[in-house]
Amino acid sequence: MPTPPTIEDIRAAAERIKPYCLRTPLLESPHLNEIAGTRILVKPEPLQRTGSFKFRGAFNTISQLGREAKTGGVVAYSSGNHAQGVAAAAKILGLPAVIIMPEDAPAIKIANTRYYGAEVITYHRLNDDREALGERISEERGAVLIRPYDDPRIIAGQGTLGLEIAEDTQASGIKLDAVVSPAGGGGLISGTALAIRSELPQTLVYSAEPEGFDDTARSLASGSRQDNDMEARSICDALLAPSPGELTFAMNRELLEGGLVVSDDEAREAMRQAFLRLKLVVEPGGAVALAAVLSGKLDCQGKTVSVVCSGGNVDPQTYAEILAG
Repeated sequence: MPTPPTIEDIRAAAERIKPYCLRTPLLESPHLNEIAGTRILVKPEPLQRTGSFKFRGAFNTISQLGREAKTGGVVAYSSGNHAQGVAAAAKILGLPAVIIMPEDAPAIKIANTRYYGAEVITYHRLNDDREALGERISEERGAVLIRPYDDPRIIAGQGTLGLEIAEDTQASGIKLDAVVSPAGGGGLISGTALAIRSELPQTLVYSAEPEGFDDTARSLASGSRQDNDMEARSICDALLAPSPGELTFAMNRELLEGGLVVSDDEAREAMRQAFLRLKLVVEPGGAVALAAVLSGKLDCQGKTVSVVCSGGNVDPQTYAEILAG
């Protein structure tokens, strides 16, 4: 297992990505505060380059590659947001990219990945092994495999989001009681938790996941990595990892206070509220942390909570149907 990143790695990543990455603000809505009975500070990563936090980790990782990537470029497997982050970072750095995506990924994610110049290879989510496919292409083409979460460079890049939350609340004199972030494979939540617990030791950090893919919550409760039933279904396509990463779970077991679980309907309602109150387009997986707070899954009455909305890459038709209720 790789060595976990440190807070110094996150600070270095913040400087590395600074010229290319948007420092997203913290947004607040009195209406959302009233619904939840708490002060909610939303970190809006749909506004980020490529529409999600994934660009942070992808650029931090690819920008550190040496000569091994100059010829074969990079390869990654992803349901969409890591795909776009890797494709965009590779384009900026002048490297070819091959992205392995599930054939049922949202069309907007596949189209955007191709827009950034990447070659897209699709696979069947239930029948094919994306990791084996990634390893094979890496070997055949001499491409560097950019893993979606179990890489200290990826985690450090995603952790810049948590560092920004800590710095911005401190600069505003805000006492932050908790942070809630979506969790798939665990790169975002582990990096965010490392930054928050390093900078704000009294602030608690929670993961949020959809029902059926609550592997982080179950793993935290049991003390060991738990698998998801891959026959399960959820609209939260960005969070359908088979299990927590080995490195990410080792970190999360030490850093997280607990895991929160929401239904698809609660995620849909959070998407509607983000649109109505913040004018923010959030995809289903990106809305689960907001859903956890708005639905009362976390007792945070009278407290101040930062909520990560991690991405906004949702197909227009799906989004319109959700907004219509």
